[in-house]
Amino acid sequence: MNLLQALGNALRLPELRNKILFTGAMLVVFRLFANVAIPGASPTALSHLFNSQPLLGLLDLFSGGGLSTFSLIAMGMNPYINATIIMQLLTVISSRIKEISKEGEEGRRRIQRWSRYLTVLLGAGQAYGFTVLFQNTSPAILGPLDWFQRLQIILVLTAGTVMLMWFGELITEYGIGNGISLIIFAGIIGRGPQGVAAVFAAANANGGGLSAYVPLIIFGVIAVVVTAVIIEVQQAVRKIPIQSAQRTAGLKQVQSPASFLPIRVNHAGVIPIIFAISVMFLPTILANYFLGAPPDTWYYKAATWINGNFSPTTSNVPMAITYNALYFLLTFGFTYFYTAITFETNDVAENLKRYASFIPGIRPGPRTGAYLTGVMNRITFAGASFLGFITVILPIAADKISGISQQQMYLGGTAILIVVGVALDTMRQLQTQLVMRQYRGFIR
Repeated sequence: MNLLQALGNALRLPELRNKILFTGAMLVVFRLFANVAIPGASPTALSHLFNSQPLLGLLDLFSGGGLSTFSLIAMGMNPYINATIIMQLLTVISSRIKEISKEGEEGRRRIQRWSRYLTVLLGAGQAYGFTVLFQNTSPAILGPLDWFQRLQIILVLTAGTVMLMWFGELITEYGIGNGISLIIFAGIIGRGPQGVAAVFAAANANGGGLSAYVPLIIFGVIAVVVTAVIIEVQQAVRKIPIQSAQRTAGLKQVQSPASFLPIRVNHAGVIPIIFAISVMFLPTILANYFLGAPPDTWYYKAATWINGNFSPTTSNVPMAITYNALYFLLTFGFTYFYTAITFETNDVAENLKRYASFIPGIRPGPRTGAYLTGVMNRITFAGASFLGFITVILPIAADKISGISQQQMYLGGTAILIVVGVALDTMRQLQTQLVMRQYRGFIR
């Protein structure tokens, strides 16, 4: 059953139809807010900045185009995602928070509440950083601001992020799929017409003949191939066989059926990419903060050099290689790091031992944990290499093959990865809901 068939079957059931309509309504409201711009920002200066900073384009991608228009939801879900990652890190570092996370539903609610508070703090800090960045660009996006005007912008941007966080939780509870992922998905899809129109406008500007559309055709072929590869990798799992001990049924010993432990190749998803983007964008924010310093100071010169050279498409070839290599290594490293904190092999081994299950040929307990760690490290190497390829190598290769610059690539590898991942996850949840209701119908 494909997504369209599952959607058609779901619309025939009143309960699922209401969930789908509610999800669609919330996403429409989100897109409406994405087009409400904050007064005072220069559209021309915004366009110039985003054409010269590809990394900002990725942040704009996660906000659904809200950052490039400096709308009410310019920061998108970035503060919430970063807050969630930090809380997951604290779960590993702090034994107290780890104990709370194991307290069931009550513990999950407490950690979720702390994540919301942290989202507000991170959102306010990021909003302040954007006001400083947009004041020190050339040309300036924002004019001179007094403390009250700056506070107003910070409050509005932070409130926009909190509102999106609320929308996501409502969709998760009353709609279909993961609300946060669907909001990012809707933001990417919502920018589709604008991105396609820009590419066609560039082709028409080059004469409009068949030769002008050849780069677009080549890029489309690359996108189709990359989409197929992403689908395969997203669904790829390593199945580790699991055997349970015999159980007694009456007077007979019954062997439990064999099962398996599925380990996804891309266990971390897009979280390492988001984390790497946040780290790579930090020098640019700091550099723009010091651009208001006197021109003869060393930190002004350093800020000017960072603004001119710290970019994946800079004309400084050694710096461009260094930047892309650092970006690849951060994505690669964060993949290992995030996988390690979300898939604790020792806990999995203890749970298998507790329920009298084991991996054939492996002694239960620490030996099982060591075996799972080795398997996970090898699988994560493939997943981390895949994410590094999608994030860094693919845009460069597509630029050289198709001739379309990275700034014009609306549907880059990261965007396709998110769209495909969310679509597959939503389809699985929709099919699960359909199966549940079919069984309910049999029971009745």
